[in-house]
Amino acid sequence: MKRIIEVAKEAGIEEEHLETYGKYKAKLNPSLWEQLKDRPNGKLVLVTAMNPTPAGEGKTLTTIGLSQALNALGHKTVAALREPSLGPCFGMKGGATGGGKAQIVPAEDINLHFTGDIHAISAAHNLLAAMIDNHLFHGNALRLKPERIVWKRAVDMNDRSLRSIVTGLGTGNGAVRESGFLITSASEVMAVLCLSENMNDLKVRLGRMVIGYNEAGETVTAGQLHAVEGMAVLLREALKPNLVQTLEGTPVIVHGGPFANIAHGCSSLIGTKLALKLGEVVVTEAGFGAELGAEKFFDIKCRQSGLQPDAAVLVITAKALKYNGGVSKNELDAENLEQLQLGLANMNRHVRNLQKFGVPVLVAINHFVTDHEAELELILAECRRLGVPAELSQVWAQGSRGGERLAQSLLNLLQEDKARFAPLYDAALDLPTKIGMIAKEIYGAAEVVYTAEAKRALSGMEQLGFGQLPVCIAKTPYSFSDQPSLLGAPEDFTIHVSRASLSAGAGFVVVETGNTMTMPGLPKSPAAEHMSLEADGSIQGLM
Repeated sequence: MKRIIEVAKEAGIEEEHLETYGKYKAKLNPSLWEQLKDRPNGKLVLVTAMNPTPAGEGKTLTTIGLSQALNALGHKTVAALREPSLGPCFGMKGGATGGGKAQIVPAEDINLHFTGDIHAISAAHNLLAAMIDNHLFHGNALRLKPERIVWKRAVDMNDRSLRSIVTGLGTGNGAVRESGFLITSASEVMAVLCLSENMNDLKVRLGRMVIGYNEAGETVTAGQLHAVEGMAVLLREALKPNLVQTLEGTPVIVHGGPFANIAHGCSSLIGTKLALKLGEVVVTEAGFGAELGAEKFFDIKCRQSGLQPDAAVLVITAKALKYNGGVSKNELDAENLEQLQLGLANMNRHVRNLQKFGVPVLVAINHFVTDHEAELELILAECRRLGVPAELSQVWAQGSRGGERLAQSLLNLLQEDKARFAPLYDAALDLPTKIGMIAKEIYGAAEVVYTAEAKRALSGMEQLGFGQLPVCIAKTPYSFSDQPSLLGAPEDFTIHVSRASLSAGAGFVVVETGNTMTMPGLPKSPAAEHMSLEADGSIQGLM
């Protein structure tokens, strides 16, 4: 690894704008933006993927490898990624820093506590929760209805036993009421931090976060509770983006970590805008499959910020296509052209969906050593039929050299096919219409049905003046539908909206479908069981 001061210098960042965390990590001071803000932006490329499968698709891997390959071809490139959450790291997924010769480093630090951003977000979130209960204890001047307090507590770990809790038990411990925990990546504080332009914007957004409703049915906010400045104090350092590097020394801004199935799933706006001033090309990613992360990147992040994406890269694998065609996860290494052909429907819908936003699309086939030539040729032939460029990516095994053809195809696409970006829907439409457009246009659903609770919530938000906000649909990432087992490209199904909640600070309405959880649980055999700390201080099993 290069020292981070050297990486910064090569990226055009002077040392005075760095706040170093040891030799290999640094935060970027707001003074850097003041120096760079008048520079023209580079090209913005979103890396997304088909629906995730147990075999893994390699979206982060491809983002890292592609940025390395672009730099190797002489095009100054910066990657912009999210921070890993401890929940998935110790749960089912493990580390989230790429792999092979396409990694960001120092990987162990990034996957664990990094520079403390997620802990700071947890602390700010829980400070607000504590101030709410303290307000009730000391007389409840805002006349909050305890049963209509919507602000829960947060922790950055999968812990299903905390989904529903009772607080205030015991003499003198405050009002007894039902509450719960969500994982920090699903916190509105996380979303607010990732969508804020600067500290002033952060404070405004924190202030309008809704914590509950009073006896008259009116919203009560964090601002009314006088919690904003205290939260901002905790978030002062967390708002600054983090600079690290790939194995080949490509600069990477890693900042923010919202999940894309229960939040908007994109790295911070501050980090992305800085990267656009530093690089000719910026390669970023959005979480999970394109129907979740990419849709929210376009309809929430780009809409709010004015960002103009120039292209999208859709990551697929032969294994994932076979899985979506009906092959069990234990048989994915065997050649199966028939089931692969069926699974191609999943890729096709994602391609068409991305094109609906007016961005050129490039398909990246993430290569596995068990892939079969006939299967790869079938995928390439289907991409030719769709009229979209496609390239094999071998960045895991070869680093930048394995991504040169992919990078060159992207450069050709950026030069030859100009984006005509537009969000999917007009924000002025009512909330059910916007939900229906996403469900039908992006997911392929025939209809949307609502519980009585969801109907009341959406109607109440409209009446309170929040109907113009974009919608952030929370659903399973494993299917276009809200049913994880419905693979491929299902059609004419029903989307079931169970709940809806207001994220006024983040600037969207969260719409929960199916059995979506804002606090995940650990699998039967969590990754934590297979980790060890060796005598020399090294960690085994994290990635």
